[in-house]
Amino acid sequence: MGDRLKAADLARSAGISVQQVRTYVETGLLPPVERTPAGYRVFTAVHADALAVARELAAGHGWATARAVMAAVHTGDLESALAALDAGHARLDRERAELAAVREAMGAVLAGRVPPPAAPRQGLRIGEAARAVGVKPPVLRLWEARGLLRPGREPATGYRVYGRFELHIARVVALLREGHHPLASIEAVLRELRAGGSPDRVLAALDARAGDLHRRSLRRLGASAALHGYLCRLGHH
Repeated sequence: MGDRLKAADLARSAGISVQQVRTYVETGLLPPVERTPAGYRVFTAVHADALAVARELAAGHGWATARAVMAAVHTGDLESALAALDAGHARLDRERAELAAVREAMGAVLAGRVPPPAAPRQGLRIGEAARAVGVKPPVLRLWEARGLLRPGREPATGYRVYGRFELHIARVVALLREGHHPLASIEAVLRELRAGGSPDRVLAALDARAGDLHRRSLRRLGASAALHGYLCRLGHH
């Protein structure tokens, strides 16, 4: 009897409302509750533990995964709970691999130090641009078809026109293709360059993203540890 808690006690300990506690029970974040003969919900230390674990899971994986995991645990479907966790870790692993590939490709850009082209007054047409980049015009058309290049168009003729920045992008693509970098990595590098401009600034942004990935990985590790402890307390060894 000593471990009985009211909904208000649970809410106060987590800094949430009583209604949120009730919603957590209804959605499976918390285990089912018993009721007194008068109809009042009876919470215990197990509910307090579940709430703490749910918040750890939400911090590491987001509330959608936290709800899926805890609801599965509380219905006895441990396999689904672990599958939801594994999917979250797999997404993080894919993100880490993609980030590493982009950083490698950006490193190649920096090592090659693609010089900014001289600014053409009216831009270059495709033949001139191809010669400046060192490829044939069909190659530029192919890169455009794949979404790597975005040349402008002359209003009167409709001919492709490559301005200074687009010519720079074409040279970056040529460098990365020579290094046999996969198309997905090249696309990611170009997205970063178009958003950030300078390769050095892009690399700094990628470093910041890597730091965020590291922090999220640690949070997910903590969430897994919290869930493991909770499962042990419930008798799932």
